[in-house]
Amino acid sequence: MSAAYQKAVQLLASRPHFRWELKRKLAARTFPAEEIEAALDRLTAEGYLDDRKAAESLITSRLSRGEGRLRLAAELARRGADPEAAAAALDALLPEDDLPAARAAAARWAGRDGERGGNPAALVRHLARKGFSRRAIVQLSREAGNETAGEGDDE
Repeated sequence: MSAAYQKAVQLLASRPHFRWELKRKLAARTFPAEEIEAALDRLTAEGYLDDRKAAESLITSRLSRGEGRLRLAAELARRGADPEAAAAALDALLPEDDLPAARAAAARWAGRDGERGGNPAALVRHLARKGFSRRAIVQLSREAGNETAGEGDDE
């Protein structure tokens, strides 16, 4: 068993990694390129290194933070996920329509008492940072603007 393989197994024990990410980490530890490739190929063949499973794991963990498709796709690319594996994982785990998730993120952002609800521009910035679609952001911005515009109409 090579030292690169052993280190790769150790890194994979902490969390799933993408092939590119693991290759970069092993190269930083100055393992020979041939040994790294052999270790990664072996791990792939054994089923321990799988970009699709790693992408699904990352997406699942990030959904609890209320992140949208655009932010998740950017994070997958930043970590070096195989583009096809990343797209397949996003399609499998995220609905096409992100309005319900964006609405939930907006509600969390506004807080229990709605103390931030009166600032549609800040809501737009927040949802954009979270990676929600432009369509969902525009819809929620309109809703927030209508709610704040209509608050004094009942009196």
